[in-house]
Amino acid sequence: MIRLYLILLVIAVFLWLKVYWQKPASDRPQYIKKSMLLGVMACLLLLAITGKLNWVLAAFSVVVAFILRFLPVLLRYAPQLQKLWGMLRQYGFFAQKQAKSASGLGKMTRDEAYKILGLSVSATDKEIIAAHRQLILKNHPDRGGSSYLAAQINLAKDILLKR
Repeated sequence: MIRLYLILLVIAVFLWLKVYWQKPASDRPQYIKKSMLLGVMACLLLLAITGKLNWVLAAFSVVVAFILRFLPVLLRYAPQLQKLWGMLRQYGFFAQKQAKSASGLGKMTRDEAYKILGLSVSATDKEIIAAHRQLILKNHPDRGGSSYLAAQINLAKDILLKR
């Protein structure tokens, strides 16, 4: 059976090279991309037909989970990887449906922070904390509130308490 696969592989490579050299130089990169996609799909189809696709998908899932869990830990030690991770997150890869960090919310003035918490400019630290606690209990995402509003409320408190 392996001999049959090798013969088919040699014939496929020969035909692919024949078509590749006939293409104009400007069309070759696109031809390579399409060929790679078709090759991967053919391999997956062959594995599915022979019943050996399960372990490939399981191994792929484990590798992806491992990378996503431990990549942030590795980034502490490798500035180049940290730049790569930042670019991937900037373009929407690995996006999560959680609240944005305070730095991603934009700038907020002290007046806006007072308005969000519903306080006057003369409010004390205790009043700020009490207003924050009351609002966050109503708007916390764990209790069905908006994660965006909760992040805004937290940012307002941090600004007013100068953290």
